[in-house]
Amino acid sequence: MTEQNKPSPFKSGDVIAGDAELLATRLAHDVAEMLQRAIDQQGRASLVVSGGSTPRPFLNQLSALDLAWEQVTVTLADERWVAPDHADSNDLFVHTHLLRGPAAAATFVSMKNNAATPEQGWDECEAAIKAIDQPFDVTILGMGGDGHTASLFPHTEGLMDAIAPGCGKLTWPIRPAEPAQPRMSLTLDALLASNALLLHITGIQKQEVYGAALTAEPATYPIAAVIKNSRKLQVYWSP
Repeated sequence: MTEQNKPSPFKSGDVIAGDAELLATRLAHDVAEMLQRAIDQQGRASLVVSGGSTPRPFLNQLSALDLAWEQVTVTLADERWVAPDHADSNDLFVHTHLLRGPAAAATFVSMKNNAATPEQGWDECEAAIKAIDQPFDVTILGMGGDGHTASLFPHTEGLMDAIAPGCGKLTWPIRPAEPAQPRMSLTLDALLASNALLLHITGIQKQEVYGAALTAEPATYPIAAVIKNSRKLQVYWSP
């Protein structure tokens, strides 16, 4: 079977665009509408975003959209345990690409604190995330070529605890072998509780990884834990 003739792994309701820029535009406008709807209904909204190269154009576009940003609280799906001004910090990434222009009025809740390790800073991080009204209104996840999402990496210390249903935590320290930086991640329970759960991926390789994850074990493809346990997951994909 040729690549062109392979059946699509995506379902009805998923969003497919012709290229990454068009996809970013569609996602930015859809997320803005979801946030505004939450603000209209409850006077506030919460947004969880992810780092990486894929969401950069989406965040850049979202930051410029007209929205009651002062009513929006933003946090991360995961964070490397590095200083907020470190080049690898998702905190810095979000401030650079989202929290600027109109979106600078949003409230940002960092997962990183001054503790030396994520384990030592866990209680403080958990309290900070718990202070955001639950469930989150919109969560946007990414996915790596190894099937990880947030900082839920395959076969890594902390993974099975973080994706255990009813784990009782919103956050979990993760220590992947590669890359070596310790991290803090939202748990599967926290992700699944989101009112809108979106997966933003691009490229044929990510399409194939997503397709493989449909029948894979979460220990091997952690995104499978999200796919198999969420009826609301909506994929945004472009070649």
